[in-house]
Amino acid sequence: MLAIFKTTPTGLKRLEEFEPGSWIDLVSPTVEELERVSRELEIPLDLLKGPLDEEEKSRIDVEDGLTHVIVDIPVLVREDDQQEYNTIPLGMLVHPDYFITTCLRPNPILGEFERGTVRNFTTFYKTRFLLQILQRVSAFYLRYLGRIDRETEKLEAKLRASMKNAEIFDLLSLQKSLVYFTTSLRSNDGVLQKLPRTKTLKMYEEDEELLEDVMVENKQASEMAKIYTDILTGMMDAFTSVISNNLNRVLKLLTSLTIILSIPTIVASLWGMNVKVPFEGYRHAFTITLVISLVFSAAFAVVFWKKKYL
Repeated sequence: MLAIFKTTPTGLKRLEEFEPGSWIDLVSPTVEELERVSRELEIPLDLLKGPLDEEEKSRIDVEDGLTHVIVDIPVLVREDDQQEYNTIPLGMLVHPDYFITTCLRPNPILGEFERGTVRNFTTFYKTRFLLQILQRVSAFYLRYLGRIDRETEKLEAKLRASMKNAEIFDLLSLQKSLVYFTTSLRSNDGVLQKLPRTKTLKMYEEDEELLEDVMVENKQASEMAKIYTDILTGMMDAFTSVISNNLNRVLKLLTSLTIILSIPTIVASLWGMNVKVPFEGYRHAFTITLVISLVFSAAFAVVFWKKKYL
């Protein structure tokens, strides 16, 4: 989808044709839309296609006066009726007359700019627009990290009560999401560190202050992701130990019961032989052998109970 926006005195306006000072938003674009932007704005097609690769890494490219910034942004993906957190590339191309964003799928970060909920946003100030997007990216990382923390607490409570495989798989999914976040935040930090040294981007005092705020928020998100990863890893190890311990207790119980129940079988086997056995001619022989087996079983049961096998 190709959308063109431009800030006017009455607010953000959607256009049909390219105009200087406009924002061109490419979301899951078709080949025809990419070729149109490349042809009419004289932009290399490879620059526009770069962010459409899910494996594209965060970086800054400067080519023929064009500054191309790619960062990883957090997204919420629904798979098999479950929500999963992942990251995808977002490309921001600073053109002398235009600001171009390219992304694989719609995302709420750019959606906030389209709805006009971001303060002091204008499509004319391209460097500030770039920094504002980076600030919203860091804010969404913090927001999703908060959600992951709350979901982890809920899963922990469920695991304490049920120990089902479903909750464990959900924890593994969250752990995978945190790994994605940690890696992406580290890559984004490299981009932020390089931005002040990019000569093609003109920064005023307000832009420099905004960049410092973005760096602080990105660092905070990176530290939170690392802390939550360590907590989740420790929790998984703890629950693995608990599950192993519970399994050992069940095995001890079953083994003890097997031994106790095998004693009457052994006694019955001995008195069932076709040879002379004690009490053979006694009319209460069955009762005596039954009492013997029950006494031995009770003795073993008391021993196992004292050793807390039962």
